[in-house]
Amino acid sequence: MKKILKIVMLCLIPAGVLLLILAQSVPGFAEGYAVTVYPVWSKGINWITSLLPFSLIEIILYLAIVLALFFLIRFVVRLIRGRGGRGRVLKGFLVNLGCLAGVLLFFFAVGCGVNYHRDTFAQASGLPVQPSTEEELISLCESLLEEANSGRQLVEEDENGVMKLSFSGYQELADTVRQAYDGLESQYPTLTAGYGAPKRVLASRGMSYLDITGVFIPYTFEANVNVDVPDYSIPATMGHELSHLRGYMREDEANFLGYLCCWESSHPDLRYSAAMTALNYAVNQLYRQDPEAAQKIFESMSDGVKRDRAYHSAYWKQFEGKLAQASAKVNNTYLKANSQEDGVQSYGRMVDLLLAYQRQKNSE
Repeated sequence: MKKILKIVMLCLIPAGVLLLILAQSVPGFAEGYAVTVYPVWSKGINWITSLLPFSLIEIILYLAIVLALFFLIRFVVRLIRGRGGRGRVLKGFLVNLGCLAGVLLFFFAVGCGVNYHRDTFAQASGLPVQPSTEEELISLCESLLEEANSGRQLVEEDENGVMKLSFSGYQELADTVRQAYDGLESQYPTLTAGYGAPKRVLASRGMSYLDITGVFIPYTFEANVNVDVPDYSIPATMGHELSHLRGYMREDEANFLGYLCCWESSHPDLRYSAAMTALNYAVNQLYRQDPEAAQKIFESMSDGVKRDRAYHSAYWKQFEGKLAQASAKVNNTYLKANSQEDGVQSYGRMVDLLLAYQRQKNSE
């Protein structure tokens, strides 16, 4: 039985590769999978992991590190002692590594790999993405600025004058964002309801050192969030990770859907998070095209918005260094390997979707 199990696990390597090839090369395969098989599979696992009040994958990761060190040390010791033959020890070690690789690759493919090649959200929702003029970008920035300035007046702030979330605890916030996301299904059918709330990561501070605000795990189907970051960014980040959970893996789409989730909510904290997140991306894009026009937007920000942005910048500045750079390079390589040719720059393409969303609203 042990040998049969290992053979099955090794066979998962070509099975996973085949799924990824089909997703990339066969038109309609990925989208068909995303709207039929994926929701059943992901909701089933997510329902189980959502029963736990903590991030299961975080605990598994800690245990995996300990186990990896244990087995590596054991392998080295056996290799040095040569008991049973070094060739046999090495062969067994490589077979076990192959089994692990097979499991990880296959469940990566079914959990998110195929979904990287599905139809874009713009295609599914009919958003008119097209080349935009600078005037449209300026109009978008002005609209988002108005939303951020007015929204800032409706949220609470701490003793330093920085926005703070008004929820009684993390779970209330997570459930509110989850409910807001579930409300999108009536207008956008591919954003299916029925998933659990995002999980907070215990080692959130450590995530900041790696320049990570959130992560979706396709093995446990958990949306994990860094809760050490400035408060205004947390709701939109939750929406971002919940987008991955619903099968939209492209970063620009997840950013936009995180905005859409929070903006369609009636809660002022969520709406402010949406406006600020979108404004940051849009004004940064405008600055690259027209610094003078962007400067006017900066100058028109309310004092509260300016304080929040300054705190956000100061927070992330303390984590700048080689560790964050290395993490960014790994993320960049991962994204490019999954057909996001722009790498980490794909996050910024959210602005194209914001412009399309504005264009759609103006035509209604």
